[in-house]
Amino acid sequence: LLNHFYVRQGERLMNPVFGTIIWELLFEPLTPEVQNIILQNVNEIFNSDPRIQATNILITPYETGLQIECNLKYFLYNIQENLQMKFDQNNGLLLSR
Repeated sequence: LLNHFYVRQGERLMNPVFGTIIWELLFEPLTPEVQNIILQNVNEIFNSDPRIQATNILITPYETGLQIECNLKYFLYNIQENLQMKFDQNNGLLLSR
């Protein structure tokens, strides 16, 4: 799952739809249109993994990038956790749980 967020969409050989578009949108103003595009991409990534369900996805500006927070439910173990990803222009992807 996290590999999708580490990779820019189009970067993976033989699989141009793998990855996320967030890296290309980091320098764009976070308008409602851009936020909807990111939310759609994030939902597609989470929905591509049948082992999890993501709820309460929140996209907010973060110092030098974007922050995405959500609640993940792992079906196999019936466990829920909060996931926080910071897409930082200087430091890449930073994770918190």
